[in-house]
Amino acid sequence: MRTTLTLDDDVAAKLKDFARRKRVSFKDAVDATLRRGLTAQETSRRTAKPFRVQTFRSPLRAGVDPLKLNQLTDELEAQHFERARAR
Repeated sequence: MRTTLTLDDDVAAKLKDFARRKRVSFKDAVDATLRRGLTAQETSRRTAKPFRVQTFRSPLRAGVDPLKLNQLTDELEAQHFERARAR
């Protein structure tokens, strides 16, 4: 089939370089590249597993950062130590 493609300059340069390295025509380089890309699209759709979030029960409410609770505990202990030392 004959058709006209408008390629970006960088894509055309890469295809020309590919054709030169493989010692094939520009048409064969375009065909091979398109076939690889289309096959990769089909393969990745079939093998991709849907992303699922595993939930768990937590004693903390949503949005509570346990690391900040540890920081608060450290600060309260430091204050308690300071008060005890001042007495």
